[in-house]
Amino acid sequence: MKTTIKLEELAMLLLATWAFSLQDLSWWWFIGLFFVPDVGMLGYLINNKWGALFYNFFHLKGLAIVIGLTGYYLKLQELEVAGIILFAHSSFDRLLGYGLKFEKGFKFTHLGEIGN
Repeated sequence: MKTTIKLEELAMLLLATWAFSLQDLSWWWFIGLFFVPDVGMLGYLINNKWGALFYNFFHLKGLAIVIGLTGYYLKLQELEVAGIILFAHSSFDRLLGYGLKFEKGFKFTHLGEIGN
């Protein structure tokens, strides 16, 4: 099952990469913005509860889709790209096994414990 999930996440990462390729922007934007969603990890400076809350908020694919489609329909490229980057980054993280976090700690995710 883990292989199937990883293949699915890879497909979503490739889809997001393709969506970015449709933008009239330099690939430097994709590279430069790719890890911005990790700002959500700053919540762990407060405690595990806030860390999980912030991290999960910045890694929700549903939120990425809403932001991206809102940008598309309102013709706001900044929002469209933000949604694409968020979707790509979330897929990349999950491909590596970094799922949505539980309050127990950073390494406890919906995909299992990181490192096991």
